[in-house]
Amino acid sequence: MQFKHEITSEEELREIIGTPSERARKKVISHIDEHVKTFISKSPFLVLATSNLAGSCDSSPRGDALGFVHILNENILVIPERPGNKRMDSILNIMTNPNVGLLFFIPGLEETLRINGKAKAIRDEEILEKMNVNGKTPLLAIAVIVEECFIHCAKALKRSQLWHNDTWYEDCSLPKPAKILADHVNIPEMDEKRIAADLKEGYQNRLY
Repeated sequence: MQFKHEITSEEELREIIGTPSERARKKVISHIDEHVKTFISKSPFLVLATSNLAGSCDSSPRGDALGFVHILNENILVIPERPGNKRMDSILNIMTNPNVGLLFFIPGLEETLRINGKAKAIRDEEILEKMNVNGKTPLLAIAVIVEECFIHCAKALKRSQLWHNDTWYEDCSLPKPAKILADHVNIPEMDEKRIAADLKEGYQNRLY
């Protein structure tokens, strides 16, 4: 699509938006301090952003019980790789381009935590054992060497009213994931009913 006016330089961008305040510039730290550690310990959900060597991007949700992200030290955190669809998009990206971005959420808190760094897939048994749940140890994990940590303001979540349950949809009006999957995969034997049953079974029996 051809747009009438594409912004192509930082100079033009700054003319429109301006420059960050001293507080915005100085809020970034390069390690996991006690504040960051506490935030991560109370976060059951994060989004992991990766890209491959060609620059193709991917964002993947990661969620588990509180404390599921293991902090090794002030420079390294570890995210367990729980059972999924075996596509391994994030890890395949990390193998060619280690740069990652993390966004941590705490239910009810409108500020979020952003962490940027470099990642690698690991199989260290002594680390994986610490993330054992229900007698099941993850086969591998993603270790992130932290380079930047900073709090992101609440404006996006305030505008979206994400945590305001009076804005949530009724179940009957929500999109139907099984129907979406059935239409997208377009495999004759994989109709909406079959996929809904598969999803239910997986959620009940194969979370770990």
